[in-house]
Amino acid sequence: MIYNSLIERITVKHDICHGKPTIRGLRYPVETILELLASGMTNEDILEDYEDLEQADLQACLLFAAQLSKVKTISKLVA
Repeated sequence: MIYNSLIERITVKHDICHGKPTIRGLRYPVETILELLASGMTNEDILEDYEDLEQADLQACLLFAAQLSKVKTISKLVA
């Protein structure tokens, strides 16, 4: 399945980036890639700047974010 092969690119290892989700065990947090995309960088820009990443890695980050957004409710936390 395409879904499985994409989502398997996202890894969590406690000794890499403090256990944040990263791409293929590399030191690229998913969070960073999503921020680059949100800033307006194109896939081509990111792939040019980070030569060890692949198009499927960027798709995996978006899929990961989409899965995280599937929450039923969001509540405001009061301190």
